[in-house]
Amino acid sequence: MPIPTATDLRAFIPARDFALSKAFHAALGWDVRDVGPGIALVSVGAAQHFYIQDYYLREVAENSMLHLTVDDAQAWYAHVRSVLAEGRFAGARVQPPAAQPYGAIVTFVHDPSGVLLHFCEWRSPHRAAP
Repeated sequence: MPIPTATDLRAFIPARDFALSKAFHAALGWDVRDVGPGIALVSVGAAQHFYIQDYYLREVAENSMLHLTVDDAQAWYAHVRSVLAEGRFAGARVQPPAAQPYGAIVTFVHDPSGVLLHFCEWRSPHRAAP
């Protein structure tokens, strides 16, 4: 029996303040649109998406992570710093890019709910498959 095909994978991340979380991800430059009661679809690129849900458990939020492969982790650091400098997103923070032992430069961003975003610029020729 053939294995059925999967065509997409979308994570759900929690939001302590649904409106604030949507505004934060929109301020990063991503398309955010409501798709149902308490659910918003975030489109990062043509084929990269995740959902924000109007649901929050601290333990879930602080253990949720999204990995984004980017061309320039330093540019994302500068961009997120400028977004946070506006002062609209309490609890959100960004760390300067740092080399990781697995061959990447990563800018870590915590969204207003505590979800960790990894903006990963691969440097190693043995990087994980995109």
